[in-house]
Amino acid sequence: MTELPSLLILSFSPIRSDPRVLKQVELFKGKYRVTTCGYGEAPEGVDHHFELPRDAKGWPSDKLGLALRRYERVYNGLGAVMAARSVLPRGEFDVILANDLNTVPLAIELQPRLGVHADLHEFAPREKESDPKWRLVVAPFMRWLCRRYLPLTASVTTVSQGIADAYTQDYGVPANVVTNAAPYADGEVRGVGPTVRLVHSGAAQRYRQLGRLIEAMADAPDWLTLDMIVMPNEPDYLDELKELAAAVPAVRFRDPVPYNELVSTMGEYDVSIVFFPPSTFNLKHTLPNKFFEAVQARVGLITGPSPAMVPLMKEYGLGAVTSDFSAGSLRDTLISLTADKIMEWKKAADAAARPLSAESQVLAWQKAVDDIVGSRHARA
Repeated sequence: MTELPSLLILSFSPIRSDPRVLKQVELFKGKYRVTTCGYGEAPEGVDHHFELPRDAKGWPSDKLGLALRRYERVYNGLGAVMAARSVLPRGEFDVILANDLNTVPLAIELQPRLGVHADLHEFAPREKESDPKWRLVVAPFMRWLCRRYLPLTASVTTVSQGIADAYTQDYGVPANVVTNAAPYADGEVRGVGPTVRLVHSGAAQRYRQLGRLIEAMADAPDWLTLDMIVMPNEPDYLDELKELAAAVPAVRFRDPVPYNELVSTMGEYDVSIVFFPPSTFNLKHTLPNKFFEAVQARVGLITGPSPAMVPLMKEYGLGAVTSDFSAGSLRDTLISLTADKIMEWKKAADAAARPLSAESQVLAWQKAVDDIVGSRHARA
């Protein structure tokens, strides 16, 4: 019996709670001999796992090295890189699937027999561009990583077309898209009651400008409510949002729910607001998992005119796109809602649940890795 090819899925993240990396594990287990390397315990179904210490960080802290632009030293000093080097064998894997830019140099160094596929979760050179210090000190390091190592990969995927285009334009690397789609979930279309229930789920981060959602609900008609289900990524900012919402009775905050309960929780609502003013390049081109979770929850969607979301909104008839990213534009869209309109959106989400599911999207990963393995037969 022919032995399955070996695949290392490498990620400086807690894989068991990283939805994108878990989808890779689910896709490839049984088709490949899958080894994972990341923080925390092994995800279910893998053949082997290398656990990295949680205090082994994957991002640079060598201030002197960054200032002097001694980037090899900076990369070699990353705690996660040193920890992974100490346990991962060199030349033992057929293919390595490297998640995020910070794993790509290590993946290439490990000399997989057939090649490296890089899955880049955002446009790394502009990841934290809202921070002036990061732009000045860290961004040049990220650009160096891209220039030096991305051309050495066999293939690249990323999360939206705008980000894929940026990697191609800036670094000459063709990139395909695998969206952050949610797994398909059986669901039903629920009716709309006398109160239209809106929801926003996500992270409390200042650059996302979530205060605009609250401002849009000021003086909202009594048939509209908004629940905010947000992670306390920036606790001070979350406190500010709650203080702002204290004067808006239609807005309340709910505690975050586990990832595996999020779709069913969102299904309690009528419309999900996925509205991100483009304060950064990555946010401009975002196509977040919350968009796809709303589809699986069979609820309507309201988005801003984000270039990655608008085509899907139009193609599948999932909801409304505001004219701009102002609170006033969002408010105008909210007060125009009707039960009939929302029911149309919910039925459209039900029809789109299968084609917009993770099971459809991840086929690009499978093709990329299968093509790398196929190259062995082409050379034979």
